[in-house]
Amino acid sequence: MSIELDEATLGKRAGDQPDLYYASAMPSDGVKAVLGIIHGYADHGARYRHVMGALAEHGIGSIAIDLRGHGRALGPRGFCNRFDEFLDDARELRRLVDERARAVARARGEGTIPVPTFLFGHSFGGLVATSSILESQGSFRGLVLSAPFFGLALEVPRVKVAAGKLASRLYPRLGLPSGLAGKDMTHDAEKARAYDDDPLVFPNATARWFTETVAAQERALANASRLTLPLYVTFGTGDKVASMAAAKRVFAGAGSADKTWDAREGLYHEVLNEPSWKDLVESIARWIVTHA
Repeated sequence: MSIELDEATLGKRAGDQPDLYYASAMPSDGVKAVLGIIHGYADHGARYRHVMGALAEHGIGSIAIDLRGHGRALGPRGFCNRFDEFLDDARELRRLVDERARAVARARGEGTIPVPTFLFGHSFGGLVATSSILESQGSFRGLVLSAPFFGLALEVPRVKVAAGKLASRLYPRLGLPSGLAGKDMTHDAEKARAYDDDPLVFPNATARWFTETVAAQERALANASRLTLPLYVTFGTGDKVASMAAAKRVFAGAGSADKTWDAREGLYHEVLNEPSWKDLVESIARWIVTHA
């Protein structure tokens, strides 16, 4: 199967919204679904190219967007004034996915009925994706989450939380080391080195991003019952970054009648960069095709 690749910077957006960037991989024919991809914090869409190519082999097209302040998108690195700014970016991704789904339908003579669409989010992108669906599920048929960041794996000392809140008010762009390293992401030594050496992966977390994210996590848990789309969550039991317990609380509280919890024994935070990533992609692809 041939795969059509595309990447571009989104043009000028309304108001003072920064330019974003996206990449896509579409099967040349036989498209069964289109998936929107939202990366994690300090991450970017190009790190999912191998996943996008593998999904295309299963007939699933995908579009990965770089959130503001990440990857090739414009904006201060890892910063937001308010969490809703990331939801603005998610709406841009939704628009791209819907446009591509309609274009596929037109190309094969199916009129205005688009092919099914789904949303995927990894880590912080899982929080953004979930929050976006809680805002409006739109045309999406299902939500796929990989190590969703609904809480930290290690409890943050209260004094550090208090200092973060103070800095968020007084010095919102203050960046402190996130502590994220390739060795905590994957057992694959080559991919761990690539993470550490990637110039688009930045080392700091900003104070305002931290407080806005904590508030968004609390909202996600409080509103989990409003999440009714089919839901697939995968999590590595050896995750040193995101809290599995917090993710399980959101999963348990979700109002979805159709939900799947896929625990991957011993895997680290980036389950789709582990040596066994192809097996997980196949599981996700089967779930998407079934729900399409």
